[in-house]
Amino acid sequence: MFAQSIRASRQALVRVARQQPTLVVRRTFITPTAVRQVDLVQELYLRELKAYKPTPVKAGDSEGHVQKFAVPKAPASPEESDIASELKSYETQQVELEGASTEGGPAPVEEDWFEEEEEDAPVAH
Repeated sequence: MFAQSIRASRQALVRVARQQPTLVVRRTFITPTAVRQVDLVQELYLRELKAYKPTPVKAGDSEGHVQKFAVPKAPASPEESDIASELKSYETQQVELEGASTEGGPAPVEEDWFEEEEEDAPVAH
């Protein structure tokens, strides 16, 4: 009984193989198995993006938004001032020497800036 069922199934396979000799098995790794659901928000966004046309830029669009550039005035050179009179006043200045008194009196007493502070006397208990 078992042998007859094996022969019958074998004969069925042979018959199917003869009927469809050009059967080619293809693997489908890339094709999606689930049906793609339509995302309405994404479709609206893409449609609006494709329909967007930017406004052309005109030459006068920046009027009132940007200041006109003006080259600043060059500063006056110090050499152009009255150098001769300044040199004359420099030469006539009185020379001041450190430590010399102009009145001829005694020299000022030099202050000692690094004086040590007196320590408080220890309190007896």
